[in-house]
Amino acid sequence: MSVLKVIELLSDSEKSWEDATSRGVEKASKTIKNIRSAFVQNQSATVKGGSVDKYRVNLKITFEVDG
Repeated sequence: MSVLKVIELLSDSEKSWEDATSRGVEKASKTIKNIRSAFVQNQSATVKGGSVDKYRVNLKITFEVDG
């Protein structure tokens, strides 16, 4: 039987929501082993000077706990 844990994190990108998601997973994988999935819970963007400045995602990262 596997035991899974879910954490929540925020990530941003100047390119896109997809890039923000990738950056969040890449950063998390530096300290968390056995990542199984990433669920984008929310998307938002900051606006500066009438244009989108940054894309933001709220991620739920699921990983298997070593046992």
